[in-house]
Amino acid sequence: MRGGDSEQLRLGVDLGGTKMEAVVLRLLESSFEIVTRLRRPTERALGYQHIIDALTELVHEAARQAGLPSLPPIGIGMPGSISQRSGLTKNSNTTCLNGRPFRADVIAKLGREVRFANDANCFALAEARFGAGRGQRVVFGVIMGTGVGGGLVFPGLGGEPDAWDGPQGIAGEWGHVSLEPERGAPCYCGRRGCIETYLCGPAIESLYHSRAGHLTPDRTPLTLPEIVARQADDAIAQEVLAEHCRWFGRAIATVINIVDPDLIVLGGGVSNLPGLYEQGPREAAKWVFSDELTTPIVKHQLGDSAGVIGAALLP
Repeated sequence: MRGGDSEQLRLGVDLGGTKMEAVVLRLLESSFEIVTRLRRPTERALGYQHIIDALTELVHEAARQAGLPSLPPIGIGMPGSISQRSGLTKNSNTTCLNGRPFRADVIAKLGREVRFANDANCFALAEARFGAGRGQRVVFGVIMGTGVGGGLVFPGLGGEPDAWDGPQGIAGEWGHVSLEPERGAPCYCGRRGCIETYLCGPAIESLYHSRAGHLTPDRTPLTLPEIVARQADDAIAQEVLAEHCRWFGRAIATVINIVDPDLIVLGGGVSNLPGLYEQGPREAAKWVFSDELTTPIVKHQLGDSAGVIGAALLP
C-alpha cells in the first residue's frame, strides 16, 4: 500500500446466490484501482449462519491480502433489501436471508459500521460513475441473470452519481412488476407473472426445453449459451430468443414511461444476448408513450466487477 492512500481505500462485497466476491479498491480522482480481489462460493444451501461466517471471513482475508492493518470503510451489495421498519431482510432470492437481521449480524461480527445496498443498485452505481453510464444524469441499471433486478442512479448532493433506494428500499425493482398476474408463472415472491419469470436465464432455458426437449449428453437441459449457439440452425431457439426480446421490450418500456432515464445499461449473463440491443429497442418503442424512443440501451463496461465495485463506492 502506498503511503498516504489509506483514506482513499474502500472494501466492497458482492453477495450473490452462487458466489460472493470482495474487493479492496483505491479511489483515484476520476477512476479506481483494484488492490485485491477474492471470490468464494456462497453455498447458500448451508444456511444463514454459514453465509454470515463466510462473508465476514472473506472481508478479513481481503483486508489482509491488501496489507491493511485494519478494515477500511465497507460496503456490501446484497440480494433484496433491509426493511426500514423491522431491520430484517426482505425480497431476497437467497431466501434464507429473508426475515433475518442480516445487516445487524454482519455489523456485530465485523465490529464496525457497514453500508448495505441492493446488488442491482451497486451495479447501476458503478456503471454510472465509471462505466457505460458515465456522464449521464439519470441511469437505470438492469441485471438479468438467475434473477432480474434494477437500480436507479441520480446525481447526489455533491453532484456524484448516487443510487436511490426509496423509503421502502425497493426503488428500481422492476423485476417484480407483474406482466400477467392471472396466467403467469409463479414467482418466488408469491405472485404470478413477474417480469423476472419471463426474462431471467432459467426462464429462457425452461421455455426452450419445453418446446424443443433437447438435452445435453448428461441428460440435463441446454444452458442459455448452448441455446444461443444453436440459433443459426434451430428454429425453436430463434423463436424463444425473439420472444424473450418481445417481453423485454414490453417490460423495459414500463421503466422508460415512468423514469425516462438518460441511459439504460444491462448486466448479468442474459445481457450477452445481442438481440436485446437490436430487437429490444424496437420492441420497447411499441409500448413507450412517445412518438420516438431515443433512450440508449447499452451493455455494461465493467463486466462482472460492476457489482462489487459499486459496493465499494457505498461508504
